[in-house]
Amino acid sequence: MRDLMGIMKQAQAMQEKMAGVQAELDTVEVEGASGGGSVRVTMTAKGQLRRVSIDPALMVADEREILEDLVVAACNDARGKAETVMQERMAELTKGLPLPPGMKLPF
Repeated sequence: MRDLMGIMKQAQAMQEKMAGVQAELDTVEVEGASGGGSVRVTMTAKGQLRRVSIDPALMVADEREILEDLVVAACNDARGKAETVMQERMAELTKGLPLPPGMKLPF
C-alpha cells in the first residue's frame, strides 16, 4: 500500500512539473533558416509561428516560387528544432522514472 501511495505522489509531482514545462515551452523560441539565412522564421517550442524575416533581395516577382519554398524550408527547420527542445525538456522531466521502454510522455 505504501508503494502505491509513493507512486501516486510521484505521478502528482510529475504532473505539476509537466505543467511547468508546458508553460515554459510557450516562451522558448527557436529560429529556423533557409537560403543561407536569407529567410528566417521564429516560433515557440510548441510550434506557434512568431516572426518571418525575408531578405529584400529575394523579392523578385519571377522568383515567387523559390521564396515560397524557402519559407516552407525555414518553417520546417524551426519545427525540427522546436521538437528537439521539447524532447530534451521532457527527457529532463522523466529522468529517473521507471517508464517501460518505448513509452513516451505526454501520452
